[in-house]
Amino acid sequence: MSHKVTSTQASLSSFRRFLQDLREAVSGSERDFTRIPLGRAILLLSIPMVLEMIMESVFALADIFFVSRLGAEAVATVGITESVMTVIYAIGMGLSVGTTALVSRRIGENRPEQAAVAAVQAIFTGIVVSSLFAFTGIFFAKDLLRLMGASETTVETGYMYPAIMLAGNGVIMLLFIINAVFRSSGDAAISMRVLWFANILNIILDPLLIFGWGPFPEMGVKGAAVATCTGRGLAVVYQVYLLGRGRYRVKIAAAQLVIRMKEVVKLVKLSLGAIGQNLIGTASWIFLVWVITSLGEEVVAGYTIAIRIVMFVLLPSWGMANASATLVGQNLGANRPERAERAAWLVGIGNMVLLGLISVFFIVFPDTFIGFFINGTDQPLVMQSGVTCLRVISFGFVVYAMGMVMVNSINGAGDTATPVWINVIAFWLMEIPLAYLFTRVFDLHLQGVCYAILIGESTLTLLSMIIFRRGKWKLKVV
Repeated sequence: MSHKVTSTQASLSSFRRFLQDLREAVSGSERDFTRIPLGRAILLLSIPMVLEMIMESVFALADIFFVSRLGAEAVATVGITESVMTVIYAIGMGLSVGTTALVSRRIGENRPEQAAVAAVQAIFTGIVVSSLFAFTGIFFAKDLLRLMGASETTVETGYMYPAIMLAGNGVIMLLFIINAVFRSSGDAAISMRVLWFANILNIILDPLLIFGWGPFPEMGVKGAAVATCTGRGLAVVYQVYLLGRGRYRVKIAAAQLVIRMKEVVKLVKLSLGAIGQNLIGTASWIFLVWVITSLGEEVVAGYTIAIRIVMFVLLPSWGMANASATLVGQNLGANRPERAERAAWLVGIGNMVLLGLISVFFIVFPDTFIGFFINGTDQPLVMQSGVTCLRVISFGFVVYAMGMVMVNSINGAGDTATPVWINVIAFWLMEIPLAYLFTRVFDLHLQGVCYAILIGESTLTLLSMIIFRRGKWKLKVV
């Protein structure tokens, strides 16, 4: 009897500790993540990063939920624009990877002032790069839609969506970069709150501006772009305010608001590998959209909806992968490489369990999830395409889970060059040729493209695990 009482008390005590850790993770932790027990460090970093990405996932679904009410042409416009915007996402994410490597290493070395210097250089670089894309969006939006194979009707009715999204790309890029500063320094709860603020505002503005509810004008698909840029723009203002407030690990003081080209060059060198790997992956997605566009706009619409649902699940998993990158960088900075390696494997296994459980629902009930966005009776081809895409891609979730953690961990160590070659092999030597072969030669339609995605991502996971296991990333100097 006493044994049972003791066991119950131990369980209650463990549950209370978990609740305390959960509360600390969401409110913000001031612990040294290189010193506390590894399991607790993973928990405290992963929870806010996962919640951050969950909100990003909700935003992606909410956007397409409202736009889908405008018809297949509007959804196709968003899908085609997103394929172009992924280039910007690739660069923004690449810069955030370089930022993560530098900031996490400086924090691990207990040099927060140098972490702030790295943050300033990253913000400056993001502003310069985003201005080039803004010019393209303002003057060449219609040409981009035509280049991607959109019909003339879609071009004329929807060109303002890519024009606004590209013109306002700077707020998206800065949101990536500055959140990477907070996240990699250990203030992951701040990144979470910023993204929640941005996306809740966007979700509120979406129906108001798309459908013209209340005093707002009816802007159609253009309203979705205005809502996105407004929500994320205000979030960037909030980020800048927090960086200057001085209550967190990275504080940007007036003396640090100086462009140091040596630091910019270091950041760019680190980021180029990450940008390269993202662009390689992005280019493959653009190619896939080009292949699918030839199958018709209803197929593009079904694919777009399915991919948004997939991203709804994969983005939170990227939150766990980001936690791994932060832990790897900080522990290498603290000269604890074995702890860095152990953290990556533990996060990877946890991610596999999470995505494996979720994949079951997508494989068994794909029509339920696709049907949430469209009426299958009215748009049977859109429904069929979405169901096919969601089911096939979901079979690879367990494999994707480990791959994203391994790649992010290598990047977090500052080795951003090796994943470039992993991406080249996985996407350009496997995914793209197979997508073309399956679709154009074997006539497997959209299903062939999904098979190619499954094989390409599995190749990436296998290669990244082999390279991570070899351990050369532990010797990287940043």
